Amino acid sequence: QVQLVESGGGSVQAGESLRLACTASMRPYSRSIEAWFRQAPGKDREFVALIRWHGGSALYADSVKGRFTISRDNPKNVVYLQMNSLKPEDTAVYYCARGSQYDTNPRAYDDWGQGTQVTVAS
Repeated sequence: QVQLVESGGGSVQAGESLRLACTASMRPYSRSIEAWFRQAPGKDREFVALIRWHGGSALYADSVKGRFTISRDNPKNVVYLQMNSLKPEDTAVYYCARGSQYDTNPRAYDDWGQGTQVTVAS
């Protein structure tokens, strides 16, 4: 129903920053949740951060808390993930997703982007 496209990935050195963006083809409902997940080779997809479209309340994984910030631009229908102080263990494909539940489980999300690669070298 909605197409999500991630952008902003790349290859950086440890300690550097990146900002990911997720652009949607349709406006979200006021109750929509937008989230970021990541998946490293050979590992399960893991939760990174989510934000409630209406009101902007956010939730972060412990591994990124204090380093990453999720935000949204309502008029442009874009969700961002600002990633600071990147570590090699942050290396993964990052996916944005949209759903209706305030949930860290990827099964709660129906719409997914294709992902963008983030590589952090030591």
